[in-house]
Amino acid sequence: MRCPFCSYEESKVTDSREASEINAVRRRRECSHCMRRFTTFETIDLSLQVKKRDGTYEDFLQEKLINGMDAACRHTLISHDQVRALAGKIKADLMTRGVREIASRELGEIVMDLLQKTDVVAYIRFVCVYKRFKNIRELVDAIISVAPQPELNEDVNVAE
Repeated sequence: MRCPFCSYEESKVTDSREASEINAVRRRRECSHCMRRFTTFETIDLSLQVKKRDGTYEDFLQEKLINGMDAACRHTLISHDQVRALAGKIKADLMTRGVREIASRELGEIVMDLLQKTDVVAYIRFVCVYKRFKNIRELVDAIISVAPQPELNEDVNVAE
């Protein structure tokens, strides 16, 4: 591991710990040349491709997943650490499956399922963006599907 301070190529590991929230190993290192200490994280390289709606492919990036879920979970009871844990759970599930490719649609369904079980408001926020609702009726239907409210079922008059 190259030292970030002096670029020397040799360092020794002084401490290793699991960083379970990001599914990694945290290593504390010391440069053999300048003796300065720095931290590295070792993660499993998940060579997974996401097939987008337009047919193109891109690498699966856990941080991108976290950012999308964070946006949906902002101002809810779900903390950033919980979002990271959910994203880690999704990544671990994909690794267990041993797939090399996943459709963005399927990945979105996995996220929606987890959010629906965790926080309904975060779920609705994610669904609004993910499903690209074209009118208010689609939004109302999504809300009713997760939180049926008798007064909404009969009294809502939504213009199409």
